[in-house]
Amino acid sequence: MKSIKSRTTIGDLAAFLGVTKSTVSRALNDYPDISETTRLRVRKAASAMSYRPLSHAQAIKTGRVRSIGLVLQVSEHDGHRPFLADFLAGITQAASEQDWTLTIATAANVDDAVRLLNKLSEERKADGFILPRTYVNDLRIKALREQLIPFVLYGRTADIAECSWFDIAGEDAMVDAVERLYNLGHRRIAFLPGGEGYNYSVLRHEGYKVGLEKVGIEYDDRLVGNNAVNQEQGRRAADLLLHSRVPPTAIICSVDLAALGAYEAIEHAGLAVGKDISIISYDGIPEGAIVTPSLSTFAVNTRHAGERLTDLLIRRIRGEAAQELRELAQADFLDRQSHGPRTRTSKELAQLLETKSNYREENDE
Repeated sequence: MKSIKSRTTIGDLAAFLGVTKSTVSRALNDYPDISETTRLRVRKAASAMSYRPLSHAQAIKTGRVRSIGLVLQVSEHDGHRPFLADFLAGITQAASEQDWTLTIATAANVDDAVRLLNKLSEERKADGFILPRTYVNDLRIKALREQLIPFVLYGRTADIAECSWFDIAGEDAMVDAVERLYNLGHRRIAFLPGGEGYNYSVLRHEGYKVGLEKVGIEYDDRLVGNNAVNQEQGRRAADLLLHSRVPPTAIICSVDLAALGAYEAIEHAGLAVGKDISIISYDGIPEGAIVTPSLSTFAVNTRHAGERLTDLLIRRIRGEAAQELRELAQADFLDRQSHGPRTRTSKELAQLLETKSNYREENDE
């Protein structure tokens, strides 16, 4: 009868390499006293010999379960879609490359998220956490900081003490959007903020202000619409702007879903997106490519974000200083058809809107 081959042990690996079991263990767990040459040699041999450490034994030795935690809030306006699949793919790929796993849970709201973060940590289901879509004042950050639990932000926050992050510089995208529209002749450039309380909303609003200052346009809060994170909110906010005394000739939206709502308001007013009113947005959702005209927007590589967040979190768990683990990337502009040269002044646009409104009223009677 053919015997069943037993699993490769750390002793087998140490004997093959001619080193101690302690050296193998420390190399596989990335201890700083092991040289990079030895670390790579051990990992290469471990892969060739199909060595896999027992997770429970490793947890006892290192105090880690080699698992990344992610708690998603189903109360989010978009449920983290449509980017979730790519985001998770980036996390799992990067984690797998370092022999780590991903533990996911869903929460009903922020308070529930805090409860789950503490629970997963106490039950040793995760060594640290990725916190997506951060708030200006974030209860999740406060809870993890108090418990000395490692975390990394997909975003930034007001109090950056002990915070690591990977984020996209949405504020730079807003500056870019203002400059693009200014160079096309627009001078009344409106802005639709994102979700209230989110840190990205503050940053993008600040970017809009910086952009105006950069091109020499005075900031006018009458051109800042209501917070909008979905189509209905975007439609209502844009409708109010269009029917103001001096309407904008261009609108910058913090999120694409709000921009799609602005399309509806513009079209309902009898105007054409990209001709009468220009729109530039942020997110890069798939729907933006199939609307007419296609949406000019800033897109984010969420798979890459997942990969970077995973690497930063593992390094944080292993003891690197939080302030040394902060990265910013730029969004990519998708130059499409929803923005173009200004064709009318704001005053001419107001007159046109009034004419079209009167025409509709007469035909409705």
